[in-house]
Amino acid sequence: MEPFPFSFTVETRDKATAARTGVFRTPHGEVHTPAFMPVGTQGTVKAMSPDELKTVGAEIILANTYHLYLRPGHELVRRAGGLHRFMNWDRPILTDSGGYQVFSLSSRRVIEEGGVTFRSHLDGSEHFLGPEEATAVQEALGADVIMAFDECVAYPSDHDYVKASAERTARWAARCKEAHERAMAQPGEAGERASKQALFGIVQGGTDPGQRAWSARTTVGIGFPGYAVGGLSVGEPKPLMYELLEGTIPLLPDDRPRYLMGVGSPDALLEGVARGIDLFDCVLPTRLARHGTVMTWRGRVPVRDASYARDLGPLDPDCDCYVCRNYSRAYVRHLLKANEILGLRLTTWHNLHFLLSLMDRVRQALREGRFEAFRREFYRVHGEDF
Repeated sequence: MEPFPFSFTVETRDKATAARTGVFRTPHGEVHTPAFMPVGTQGTVKAMSPDELKTVGAEIILANTYHLYLRPGHELVRRAGGLHRFMNWDRPILTDSGGYQVFSLSSRRVIEEGGVTFRSHLDGSEHFLGPEEATAVQEALGADVIMAFDECVAYPSDHDYVKASAERTARWAARCKEAHERAMAQPGEAGERASKQALFGIVQGGTDPGQRAWSARTTVGIGFPGYAVGGLSVGEPKPLMYELLEGTIPLLPDDRPRYLMGVGSPDALLEGVARGIDLFDCVLPTRLARHGTVMTWRGRVPVRDASYARDLGPLDPDCDCYVCRNYSRAYVRHLLKANEILGLRLTTWHNLHFLLSLMDRVRQALREGRFEAFRREFYRVHGEDF
C-alpha cells in the first residue's frame, strides 16, 4: 500500500494565544490553515461555479453526505468517478457524515445503538444510516476528508442524555474506523479509493465540560488523522462555546488538524482561531446573501433595504472583489427586488470573498506576529458580535 497521502504541518504559532498557521496536504492539493470551507450541500456551493470559487480563494469545500445519499445517490456519484469529477472540482473536498441531519431532522428519525432510521425530507421514504453505512457512502463519494458518524445533541439537553449520546458517538467512531480500515484493505479500485481518504473523529458532549473532555480523550484514544469539534453553535451563548473550546482543544493532538463544525461568523472565526482551530465551515455567508445581506469590513449591509435604492457606491468600499469593482449597491438591490438570479450570485460571490479574505488576513497577521492587534482592530470596528 502507498504511504498515507495526508500530512499536517504547523508553520507559525502566535505567542499570545493558541492560534497557529499550517498546511494540510491532501491528494487534491494543499489547504493553508486556518481556513474557511464554503458549504456545497448538494455538491455545489449555491450560485457559484467551481472556477468562481477558485477566484474568491476557496481551497477546500464541504459537501453533505445525507443529501447526496438521498439525491442523486452515492452510487451514481461513484460511477461518475467520484464527487470531484461529478462536480468538476479538482481541489480538496470534505464530506460530513450526516450526523447533523440526525440532529436537525429530529421529528423524522429514531436513534438506536445500531444507527439512525429516518424518513426522507424529500418523499417520506424510510432509510437507515449507521456508522458503517455513513462511512461506505462517503467512500463512494470519494471526498478527501470523511467524517465519523456522530450525534449532535440539542441545546439544552439533560446530563444523562448528553452522557449517553457522547458514549454512543464514541462507539460509533470506533466502528467507523474499523469500517474504513476494512475498505482500505479491499483489493482494486475500492481499496485504492478508501486509502486516499482521511477519516476524522468528532468530539461531542453538548455543553457539559466533563463530557466534552471525556469525548476528546476517548476519540483521541481511538486514533484519527484529524479531529472535529461538533455539537456547538446550536443555540448556546458564544461565550459558553468559547469556554468549551478552551477546555477541549488542549486535549487534541497538536500535530493534527482541528475542525470546528458549523461556525462561520467573523467574530467566531477569530475566537476559534485564537483557541487553536484550523478549519471551519458554515452556510452563513451564502444564506445571508440569499436574503440580501452582505458582509463588509464595516459590518453587515442589508443591501435589499430601500435605503440603498439610489446608492451608487460599491457593496463594500474597502473590498476589491469582482462585485465591488463592477457593481453598485443600487444595481444589486434592483436585481434582488426583481428576483433576478444575478443578484443572488453577486451577493454570494461577495460574501464568500469577504470571509475567505478575512482568513487570508488572519493567516498573514499570524505570520507577522500581529494577530492580537488584528483581532482588537476588528472588534473596534465591528463590536463584539458581528
